[in-house]
Amino acid sequence: MVSVTARAGAVQFDVMNGVRMGIPMIGKIAARIVLGVSAALAPCMLLPSDSRAQDVPGIEICTVEKTMERRTSCLQSNVDFLQKTITRLAADHQQKLDAANRQIEGLKSTVAVLQKAVDDLQAAQKKAIEDQKKADKPPAKDGAPAVAKEGSK
Repeated sequence: MVSVTARAGAVQFDVMNGVRMGIPMIGKIAARIVLGVSAALAPCMLLPSDSRAQDVPGIEICTVEKTMERRTSCLQSNVDFLQKTITRLAADHQQKLDAANRQIEGLKSTVAVLQKAVDDLQAAQKKAIEDQKKADKPPAKDGAPAVAKEGSK
């Protein structure tokens, strides 16, 4: 089975089950026929058709217009296009700025939480060092009277 599909200037062909059925020669012949037909039809697809061009918004060169009304219309079209483009870009950039500001605020709150955690850890570390010093330091009251007693004897 051979199917031929023509779409927007392109010809596609499909040779189905030619090799799977154990008949590779039929697949080759069908492929050659489809290629020959597509080669014959390709120039027909390149011919201009009766379709009309659509006005695509954008910047136009207005100096080619002969009459003042058409130049004015062309320039106004350019101005409208530029205003719409600027408005759209301003809205896009404002959305990006708002998203960045939200992210900055989130990061600021995260930094505040992390700073508090660091301060708590530093305070705990200082307390542990002070407790360690108190535990390592021998009691002064018990050691001093013993030395004084020995010196007086």
